[in-house]
Amino acid sequence: MENKQPNIDERLLKPYESKNTESKIYKIWEDSGLFNPDECIKKGVTKADAPVFSMVLPPPNVTGTLHMGHALMLTVEDILVRFNRMRGKRTLWVPGTDHAAIATQSKVEKIIYKEEGKNRHDLGREEFLKRVEKFAQDSHDTIVNQMKTMGVSVDWSREAYTLDEKRNLAVRTAFKKMYDEGLIYRGHRIVNWDPKGQTTVSDDEVVYEERKAKFYTFKYSKDFPISISTTRPETKVGDTAVAVHPDDPRYKKFVGKEYDANFAGVHIHVKIVADETVDKEFGTGALGVTPAHSMTDWDIAERHDLPRPQVINEYAKMMVDAPLLKGKKTTEAREIVVEWLRQEGLLEKEEEVSQNISTAERTGGIIEPLPKLQWFLNVNKEFTLADSKIDGIPSGSDTTLKEIMKKTVENGQINIVPDHFKKTYFHWIENLRDWCISRQIWFGHRIPVWYKGEEIYCGINAPEGEGWTQDSDTLDTWFSSGLWTFSVLGWPEKTEDLRIYHPTDILETGYEILFFWVARMILMTGYILGDIPFKKVYLHGTVRDAQGRKMSKSLGNGIDPIVIADKYGADAARIALVIGAGPGTDTRIYEDKIKGQKHFANKIWNVARFVLSNVNSENLGEKPEKFSPENEAILAELKNVAKQATANIENDRLHIAAEEIYQYFWHVFADKIIEDSKEKLNGGKANETRWMLKTVLETSLKLIHPFMPFVTEEVWEIVNNHFGNKTKNLIMVGEWPEA
Repeated sequence: MENKQPNIDERLLKPYESKNTESKIYKIWEDSGLFNPDECIKKGVTKADAPVFSMVLPPPNVTGTLHMGHALMLTVEDILVRFNRMRGKRTLWVPGTDHAAIATQSKVEKIIYKEEGKNRHDLGREEFLKRVEKFAQDSHDTIVNQMKTMGVSVDWSREAYTLDEKRNLAVRTAFKKMYDEGLIYRGHRIVNWDPKGQTTVSDDEVVYEERKAKFYTFKYSKDFPISISTTRPETKVGDTAVAVHPDDPRYKKFVGKEYDANFAGVHIHVKIVADETVDKEFGTGALGVTPAHSMTDWDIAERHDLPRPQVINEYAKMMVDAPLLKGKKTTEAREIVVEWLRQEGLLEKEEEVSQNISTAERTGGIIEPLPKLQWFLNVNKEFTLADSKIDGIPSGSDTTLKEIMKKTVENGQINIVPDHFKKTYFHWIENLRDWCISRQIWFGHRIPVWYKGEEIYCGINAPEGEGWTQDSDTLDTWFSSGLWTFSVLGWPEKTEDLRIYHPTDILETGYEILFFWVARMILMTGYILGDIPFKKVYLHGTVRDAQGRKMSKSLGNGIDPIVIADKYGADAARIALVIGAGPGTDTRIYEDKIKGQKHFANKIWNVARFVLSNVNSENLGEKPEKFSPENEAILAELKNVAKQATANIENDRLHIAAEEIYQYFWHVFADKIIEDSKEKLNGGKANETRWMLKTVLETSLKLIHPFMPFVTEEVWEIVNNHFGNKTKNLIMVGEWPEA
């Protein structure tokens, strides 16, 4: 291609190199201060009374490094932020990281054991926490560098950490408010217990693994009238009832009767109860009720006032005083009980079935439902919401946390995208139990409760006087991250940030944490502020490999976003992640797809070289008042592309916007318009052709910018210099091409 202008920027005379460009451009953005909306107002690129767009970053866990799923999340969010900033909105995106208590502690414990052969108790609480904090800080630094590599335009001056002092104050304040209102209580209830990690775990930290199991049908004794079925016969030494459906004709005559039996050397007293939750079609239609080792059975025991003896301890060993079973691991005890049933002639049937086994995500330990003295948040208790902005819950009315979670989505104040996730959300709310918020680990927010003899004190600060001992448990990570949208804006202080930027506009996150995080933010914000945390929830899917498999260490099919960015450029990785990734749908990513988008970055570079080689401030005359019909048609099509892009981004179709902009730039502008213009640049319509090319290039760069910010910013600077633009505003705060 002939270079018709001797003073064209030298950078354009060489092939585009993302390696030489991206870190340099990010530094220019950071130095400009324009990620901060206050600076944008000071520098006159945003009006103080402009509409607001705000968002918080779902804080990545400080457990290591970011993966391709994070890269998708960061890209989608950055597109939304850059788009809204370019539309002149007062745009705030708050970054941060999550201490991820169990995950981080577990990781550090493994490292210490591997390197030193020690556990946390060998080190002691203080020394161990120092090690965890050092690991968390190193991970944080790595994550921040990775985020910058991906081009995120977050306001670093407002960065937060779920375990920093400001967030700790917010946690203590929220806990005390809920405790004083009677929403937080301490009690014996069934929890998910991880015998390996020696702590409770939340439902979201439970991973279900399909395994083969034996399904046994038997009677407790020869004279017991009903057969029951289970995969865990060892727990039956803790049975206090058999539950049947009230309408089941087979068992009606037994309801209310009580029986004694010697079961594997343990005396049990069993009552037959009628309960509508029993499935008549499953097994024998009769359920052996083990209240201390099943959440379902615990609820049945509560309804029928049954005793709840614990027969398994925290180490998954039998704690019954029977020679046959005492101290045996549950798996060993199961074989012993089955053999005993055979010998006694009580075993009626033995089938192989597939079963979902609950395991702890971080340790792999098999979950034991156990009754423990823990801290809980009551989701069904009524309280008065003094100041409410929630439609359908007037100020001063009584409500529940469950009702807040339901109403805010039901009334449309919070919109979930895609829509079909609402059904799943409501189903989860309906079946929600009281939330166990305490964890038996050292890393995390310590529960702000102190004890002295029989006295209990809950406070934001420690009690005065001597002899007080603080509760040794820490809070579930989701408790602190549930406060995220408003704690990062300064709550419990009534800050300007909180007034201006809350509720936030959108929460973009993975669909797998819809309940565990999204629902809890709705719960916390509704209770604390009487408001919603965000207006929209945009759920992205899982990033998979070329064959559609989930990326994992065991498969060795993971792609490191930083390695990819180094090889092909972050721009290429970003647009490759977005194209084909509609909200809520899984997307495939592989090197060839990213490589293809590197060619797109090169195409942008080459097109800019052609335009600037042919159009400059010396040969560009007055802008024509009227263009020829042919050029008018080109500019009309460009306007339509901008209009479509705006509508698609506003309506959560980022993948379509990216695809259409890509197609337009490559196949309309580069392939057609530029080819057709080559002759016209020497003809009678040369000046208006030059104006048309300049307009299409500048507008296209703005449309591409949210998706591929680095190459567009570099080209924009070259264009500005080329035409002697005195204002030289960054494209990042350039005006979005409105229709």
